[in-house]
Amino acid sequence: MKKTLSAAKPSTSFRSAPILSVLAILVLLLSAPLVRGQVPANPARQDPAALRALVEQHLRVQSAGLPGKVAIEVGRLDPRMSLAACPDPQAFQQAGARAWGRTSVGVRCLAPAWSVYVQARVSVTGDYVAAAVPLAQGQPIDPSQLMLLKGDLAAMPNGIITDIAQAAGKSPTVSLQAGAPLRLDGLRSPPVVQQGQLVRVVSAGPGFQVSGEARALGNAADGQVVQARTPRGVILSGVARAGGLVEVAY
Repeated sequence: MKKTLSAAKPSTSFRSAPILSVLAILVLLLSAPLVRGQVPANPARQDPAALRALVEQHLRVQSAGLPGKVAIEVGRLDPRMSLAACPDPQAFQQAGARAWGRTSVGVRCLAPAWSVYVQARVSVTGDYVAAAVPLAQGQPIDPSQLMLLKGDLAAMPNGIITDIAQAAGKSPTVSLQAGAPLRLDGLRSPPVVQQGQLVRVVSAGPGFQVSGEARALGNAADGQVVQARTPRGVILSGVARAGGLVEVAY
């Protein structure tokens, strides 16, 4: 009796071997670390808190010479803003921008290139000079007519006076009510030369000095320009000085 030979069926383990090899390779590739030089999927972003700290430091340096106690409030950046991390951000302000009151400070980065502006408020609490009683226009101010008040100097107009000695003896250009702050540009120094006064005109140069008498043609405080007429009718212009002197430039 003859035996019939049948073809052997291939083992299923040999069929699955290539599939298992491919899966093993994929697992190794996915679990391998990034190759050096590859760019991460999510690059580092700039910390907004670091920018706010830089702005505060900039304003603190700029306001160091202000009279009074300085307080700085830095506004928050837009949370939707996303800036690339900068190794060396620089703070700056536009030309003519004040470092007190409500202001804006820029922060820029050269590489990567970006810039952003941050709002801030700098308050300076200190003493300022105010009228203790009503002050009449043109009348010399006595120190007893003044007082010191405390407030935010950064919120006041430019030229606010912080020392009583700066106002004593001067005259307001307009009448002031009690409590009104005094400003340098609102006061006039007493005249050292008055119209019609006989003054001494002095002129000096290398190796010489001449002087003579003249009649003042107007009033002038110390340092102001005034005209004077000599006995011969010549009109000269010079700088008024205390003691009835007029300095004429050579």
